[in-house]
Amino acid sequence: MSLIQILLIVLIVAAVVAVVFLVRLFIQLRTTAGEAEKTLAEVRVLVQHLSELDLEVKARVEELGDTLRVSRKAAVGLSEATMQVTSKLLPGPAKFLPLVLPVAGFVLRQMKKRKERHYVE
Repeated sequence: MSLIQILLIVLIVAAVVAVVFLVRLFIQLRTTAGEAEKTLAEVRVLVQHLSELDLEVKARVEELGDTLRVSRKAAVGLSEATMQVTSKLLPGPAKFLPLVLPVAGFVLRQMKKRKERHYVE
C-alpha cells in the first residue's frame, strides 16, 4: 500500500465518523425539537388557565372591595346611631362608657379564667 492509499482510507474513515456523528446530532435535535413543541403547547394551555384564573381573582377582589365598602358604611352608620342613642338616653353616664367598657371586659375575662382554673383543679 502506498502512502496515498493509506491517507485516502484515513480520510474515508474520518468522513464516515463525521457523517455518523452529524446524523446522530440531527436525530437528537429533531427529538429535542419535538419535545420542545409539546412543552410549548403545554405552557400555552397553562398560560391560558392562568389568565382565566387571574380574571376570576380580579373579579372576586372587586366583589370583596364592594363588600368592604358596604360593611364600612354599615359600621359607620351603626356607630353614629349608637352614639346618638347613648348621648340622648344616657347623657351623663355616656361620658364614662369608654372607660367602663374595657375595664368591665377585663374583669369578665379574669372571672372566666378563675372559673376555668377552678374546674381544672
